[in-house]
Amino acid sequence: MLLDSIVTQDPTEWATMINVNVFGVLNAIHSVIEGMIERKDGVVVNVSSIAGQKLFPNHSVYCATKFAVHAITERLRAECAPHSVRVCVISPGAVETELLGHTTNENVKSGYNDWKTSMAEGVLLPEDVSEAVLFATSSHRRCCIREITLAPTYQEP
Repeated sequence: MLLDSIVTQDPTEWATMINVNVFGVLNAIHSVIEGMIERKDGVVVNVSSIAGQKLFPNHSVYCATKFAVHAITERLRAECAPHSVRVCVISPGAVETELLGHTTNENVKSGYNDWKTSMAEGVLLPEDVSEAVLFATSSHRRCCIREITLAPTYQEP
């Protein structure tokens, strides 16, 4: 996660986020979708972010990539439903991972850490997200869990 103002952020960081967050999702889909359609079975779970639903300061390009994941998922779901392939997007809020460490602007990083610390119950853990993935993939074939948004209890927005 490379956070900064779009005005001052290095464009190479934009390219990195687009390559990982958009092309990474597309490449993963491409590697499995044909077989799922042939078998008429499967679940694609794309992990996006609450930043793909709401805008946050210093998240301009990051938000754009996560909005793209939502759009890709929504269109893929429409294309795959007639083939009994389910498609879900999971949108976590703040999660305790090492991703913030990639942010190069120390002021932005410090502000984000302060925001995370302000949440009384803490932020999500990776296992919270994995439980959402398990829920989305373990439902009956007749049920497509289209979207799951999860966030720390105290997170606003």
